[in-house]
Amino acid sequence: MPASGGRFDLDALNETIAEHEHQMAQPGFWDDNQAAQGVIDETNVLKQRRDNYLSLANGVAELADLHELLTLEDDADLLAELTQKLPQVQAAVEQYQLNQLLDGPYDDKNAILEIHPGAGGTEAQDWGEMLLRMYMRWADQHDFVVEVANYEAGEEAGVKSVTLIVKGHNAYGFLAPEKGVHRLVRISPFDSANRRHTSFASVDVMPELDDSIEVDINPADLRIDTFRSSGAGGQHINKTDSAIRITHLPTGIVTSSQAERSQLQNRETAMRMLKSKLYELEREKQAQERAEIAGEQLDNGWGSQIRSYVLHPYSLIKDNRTGYETHDTQGVLDGDLDDFINAYLKWRLSQKNPQ
Repeated sequence: MPASGGRFDLDALNETIAEHEHQMAQPGFWDDNQAAQGVIDETNVLKQRRDNYLSLANGVAELADLHELLTLEDDADLLAELTQKLPQVQAAVEQYQLNQLLDGPYDDKNAILEIHPGAGGTEAQDWGEMLLRMYMRWADQHDFVVEVANYEAGEEAGVKSVTLIVKGHNAYGFLAPEKGVHRLVRISPFDSANRRHTSFASVDVMPELDDSIEVDINPADLRIDTFRSSGAGGQHINKTDSAIRITHLPTGIVTSSQAERSQLQNRETAMRMLKSKLYELEREKQAQERAEIAGEQLDNGWGSQIRSYVLHPYSLIKDNRTGYETHDTQGVLDGDLDDFINAYLKWRLSQKNPQ
């Protein structure tokens, strides 16, 4: 984001938009379709950022005007209008501030989100399905587009594994805090004795990388299998005879795609996911090496339990990193994740800038 002295720089933003629009008007702009689309997408994001800022500034200015009028005359209608608009503008300001925390190099990318139930058969697989529903609803609330790239149904209920591609600006930045192990405690609907069960599912989140990020993949290191999608995918997948599974032999990483209608499209999707996984693996390796040199101890993001969802004997969801908790368990499972995500973003900022 264009900034000057840490402030929003509207003039610089408008200048960048104008430069892009000039570039888009040039002959030959579409000679490179992918590059052209990248410029258009970036321009749309910049315009949305500008419009959001202007809308927020107008809202704050309107509140200031109402407050000034109330200092001049005691008007019940003006007071009611101020009382109504104040929390709306406060919420918009807070969301705007949180968006500014998404300053990582990949925060603005699409997100690849995988759910893998732990041991426990049907019980854990049903928990995986509950998490899938939660993320699908969260994405819908925020107007993100979700593509179910791979869906492997459980034998009796739930899912064995599922891969989502969540598309939209800052999708990765918002979903990255969900990476880790999620723990559920409840009375099992699959236990005739109504006993309490604990289930685990791991969630992995990676940025979907574009062609501007190069990852060297040797074709000789790949095993590519074609298979028919199976299981009770329902509305999640297109039934197809051309699903693709790619195995990266040196690392054992496996990616699959069965959402597209052609083998070529599924192969491209699976390769994009493999590229993201290999890049993320290398990033984590480098981070570990830096930490060892500095004598630091890094948490294992994949293996660490980040959040507990307790539905019995009481209702409580608590994030183990930030300490944020809520008793509105049903709301969270219905997709109301923003408070947990926002708490994490604030916590992450505090870790970067300790007082």
